[in-house]
Amino acid sequence: MLELRKDARPKIGVFAIGLAAYWPQFEMLYPRLQGYLSQIEKQISEWADVVSGEMVDSAEKAREAGARFAQEQVDLIFIYAATYATSAQVLPALQQTRVPAIVLNLQPTSTLDYEAMTTAEWLANCSACCVPEIGGALTRSRLPFKVISGTLEKNSSAWAEMEAWCRAAGAARALRTARFGVLGHTYPGMLDLYTDFTAIHGQLGSHVEVLEIDDLVARVRVVTDQDIREKIHEIENMFDVASPSGDPIAALMEPEDLAWSARVAVGLDRLVKDFNLNGLTYYYRGLEENENERIIAGIIVGASLLTARGIPCSGEGDLKNALAMLLMDRLNAGGSYTEIYAMDLQDQFVLMGHDGPGHIAISEQRPVLRKLNLYHGKSGFGASVEFKVKQGPVSILGVTQRADGALKFLVSEGESIAGPTFRIGNTNSRIRFPSDPATFVSRWSEEGPTHHVALGVGQVGGLLEKVGYLLEVQTVRVDR
Repeated sequence: MLELRKDARPKIGVFAIGLAAYWPQFEMLYPRLQGYLSQIEKQISEWADVVSGEMVDSAEKAREAGARFAQEQVDLIFIYAATYATSAQVLPALQQTRVPAIVLNLQPTSTLDYEAMTTAEWLANCSACCVPEIGGALTRSRLPFKVISGTLEKNSSAWAEMEAWCRAAGAARALRTARFGVLGHTYPGMLDLYTDFTAIHGQLGSHVEVLEIDDLVARVRVVTDQDIREKIHEIENMFDVASPSGDPIAALMEPEDLAWSARVAVGLDRLVKDFNLNGLTYYYRGLEENENERIIAGIIVGASLLTARGIPCSGEGDLKNALAMLLMDRLNAGGSYTEIYAMDLQDQFVLMGHDGPGHIAISEQRPVLRKLNLYHGKSGFGASVEFKVKQGPVSILGVTQRADGALKFLVSEGESIAGPTFRIGNTNSRIRFPSDPATFVSRWSEEGPTHHVALGVGQVGGLLEKVGYLLEVQTVRVDR
């Protein structure tokens, strides 16, 4: 059995800026500001690996910090404006990496004692003084940056914003270093799903490993009876087996159906391990119930187990949706293989789900396995996964491509609500968005999406916008 997939933590470069001319004039200023920098680095270290550039008070020290950041290949740089400093002390630290920077305009306190104020005390509180200058210099130098303003006090919203950027940097890093397997091919005729592999390598840095169906077949063939028994035990701990529903294509799950799903799941585990995959997309049409067709028809249970372990599996050969599912998973939102099923214009929700694998870790209740005598629009038959996503706040992420080939993120937040759904061996949930269903579907479709999305729990729209910024991918919110 594969363990939960874990990625390396993001690397965050951190440095403070100050003016060297101040240190001999105000003896206690430097150690006080150094203490603030240590406080910031300690907090960031809870979210990421810190690469310290220390206190930068000259252009030379800025170059040294920049070289360190470049060597460590940091994902993001925090610049703490500890006191006034010139913008020439900032650029050299960023130009060697050109990764996005976050300027921290953080005062020690939210107000000042004006009557008792001294010059030294003001200099310890004048973070805002140089931030406009830095913004002007970075803009003219075409260096990407954002600004967080607030205080160093524990209740400051600035800390939550810094944590969000660290989480986004971790998700972006996971995607840049991910290896995605493409098993088989894209569902014929689904033009929105066709993906330029070079664009994925070039725009994101992710690796696309093209696999043959034979790669999976060979591994399924050598699965032992003991392997199957162990996998059945795992499946039974995760799923309930459903009785036939009223759908004419539903059937009674037989022991041999479960054993076959378990066999394929073991082979799939080995495929992922052997090729060191972080994600997978698959589709194979099959022919006349041959071995290849039977194996792909039995992949749903194993793909769902992998998805729950942080190795997202997207059906119909949709590589872009596998990217979306991985990002959602790395933001601890889940990310289930989903599409728009229907609109309920009376009760004001969109029914969303899909046949095939789902992220069973975000199911409202124990997911069920339902045997289907056929998969609509696909070859084969066998065990299918059915569940609804946990009730409460949810988010969806769609990854598509613009006319110029560049990747594009579509994001919306909503709510998973209670109520009956289909019992047809598919994932399906009632999702209510801020706009009415007709408006939402129209606006979403007008942005040129693929028809798949990654559905996850929690409100992570803001985090996804940050990930898009870090990856230089246009990100559009459809819920505003």
